[in-house]
Amino acid sequence: MTPTSTTTAAGDKTGARTAEAAEVISGARERIDALDDRIIGLIQERMAVSAVIQEARITSGGRRVNLSREMEVLGRYRQELGKPGTTLAMTLLELCRGRV
Repeated sequence: MTPTSTTTAAGDKTGARTAEAAEVISGARERIDALDDRIIGLIQERMAVSAVIQEARITSGGRRVNLSREMEVLGRYRQELGKPGTTLAMTLLELCRGRV
């Protein structure tokens, strides 16, 4: 078999058809995993900050959720990431609201 048609154990895991491609994919996946770890940590931090804001708002007699602020967040994500950004922002806002 030629190197381009050889399926390696790494290729089976990555879907690559060459060892070189499998190596590139494996390295890129490690980077994605590290980025995902950072993203998850940032989301958890955002949730904690949001809880502080909500507590202050409720303690002062306000509502837990500020819809005009949420619209600003949705607009920002939509502007930066397009339509899927809106979906992402909705999920993020839902995570950060806590139990409403």
